[in-house]
Amino acid sequence: MRKMTEERPASVGSIVQTPAAAPLFIPPKRRFLELREQPSPNRSLLLGALGVICFFAVWELGHYLTDASSRRFVPSVENVAAALYRLFAEQDFLTDVLVSCRRIFISFLAASAIALPIGILMGCFGNMRALLNPTLSGCRYLPAASFIPLLLVWFGPTDTAKIALLFLGVIFFLISLILDNTNAVQKELVEASLTMGASRRKVLTGVVVPAAMPAIVDSMRNMIAVAWTYLVIAEIVGAQDGIGAVMMRAGRFLSVDVIMASILTIGLLGVITDLLFRAASRLLFPWNIERRS
Repeated sequence: MRKMTEERPASVGSIVQTPAAAPLFIPPKRRFLELREQPSPNRSLLLGALGVICFFAVWELGHYLTDASSRRFVPSVENVAAALYRLFAEQDFLTDVLVSCRRIFISFLAASAIALPIGILMGCFGNMRALLNPTLSGCRYLPAASFIPLLLVWFGPTDTAKIALLFLGVIFFLISLILDNTNAVQKELVEASLTMGASRRKVLTGVVVPAAMPAIVDSMRNMIAVAWTYLVIAEIVGAQDGIGAVMMRAGRFLSVDVIMASILTIGLLGVITDLLFRAASRLLFPWNIERRS
């Protein structure tokens, strides 16, 4: 009897337990307005192209929704493109573009050459900041266009007056931004350098400036965009050449297509300048690109 019990199959009358199936992981749907999402390069390119297409589509729609008698004041995209072609092909517009670029870059380089040392010194030394910051901060609220009569008195309707106006439109804001960029350098870096026996000059040139330069280049990139916005103001008074002068002459004859073509040219030049600054930043500070990503 005992033997028969031992030979009984263990599976008879027993419950076989199987492991429970693991639940499937369903990732959440990625929304278009996802917080802090960094799109891939291909997606960024696609969205950027879509934004440009939408811009021109709205422009074209605005032209055709305008009353037929007033459409000359809201030219279509193709009319502006044709005007832009005529400017370059028939009216030597390239010379005006180069003149405007020269004014922008000369004024910006002069402003940067002054703003860089002043902003860095103010960011590093509290006494320098206390001495200069109240005056320079107040100058930021002075509209650059208000200097036009004074610059005409001093320099007349010359290139110097135009470059000086572009210089004044950038210099005070650039100093303030460079001050903030320098002041944002981690204090631990400075303290560690001083603890290891570095001199003030070594700390300034070997620690603070390299740490702050990526942010300073970004600030310069933003401020040269402001310089482009002042270009027309600088060139409307007594200008014989430049994009602003072309716009003023077109305004006398109500050539809205030429005006809009000139505005579009300034925008394209600004985008090209921005891309050049971005490329320079990636080339000079590759480690900063990796840290930000």
